[in-house]
Amino acid sequence: MAVYVYSIVANKHPQRLDDLDGVGDPPTTLRTVTSEKLTAVVSDAPEELRPKRRDLGAHQAVQERLMADGTVLPLQFGFTAHDDDEVRNVLAERMEEFIERLQALEGCVEYHLKAAQDEDALLRQILLDSDDARGLNEQIKSGANSPDLPLALGELVAKEVQAREDQLAVSVLEALRGFARDERVSEPTGNDFLSVSFLVQRDNEDGFRTAEKQLADELGSDFDLRLRGPLPAYSFV
Repeated sequence: MAVYVYSIVANKHPQRLDDLDGVGDPPTTLRTVTSEKLTAVVSDAPEELRPKRRDLGAHQAVQERLMADGTVLPLQFGFTAHDDDEVRNVLAERMEEFIERLQALEGCVEYHLKAAQDEDALLRQILLDSDDARGLNEQIKSGANSPDLPLALGELVAKEVQAREDQLAVSVLEALRGFARDERVSEPTGNDFLSVSFLVQRDNEDGFRTAEKQLADELGSDFDLRLRGPLPAYSFV
């Protein structure tokens, strides 16, 4: 039977899993597959595995329990292997790599930050700062009939938005990276100009959260900073 793999820990990890259930309906039973120095937390894989709320919650609960007791390499939801032997072989073949990652993540958690700026406020700022954008906008408002004017204004604004958001992203990263051990930037979606994960030492969490709060206050109400964490260090495995 296929095996669902939740995470990898060192053999010395307490692995307190007795009161937790695995994914599936009915829930599967958690167990471990052990090699020389590493242990994988696994269960039987359901025949149909989909990212339903219950299964996502079960997967996350395993990560959080293990994270509370020590360092963990959390796998993303849905990772499976053919059987226990395949899991054991991978643990043996990649032992040094996994141990290096466990050492790199020791005493750390992940915080994920997304940042956006109010579009209307950004547009007002561009029109205030850019003589070219302001001139084109005034021509359009005065009733000028040239069809090229809205296109020219749109292209100019788009270029300004990109440049400003790039600079804002750099500023946010510079303000916070000194409180983190590592960072991983991902492609922002929607109206966000930044999506980044920080690897933060547990003994520096208060300093990191304080710095993020101060940054949010400095940026003001036109900005939306959304911080999630502490999380298992998915982005750094």
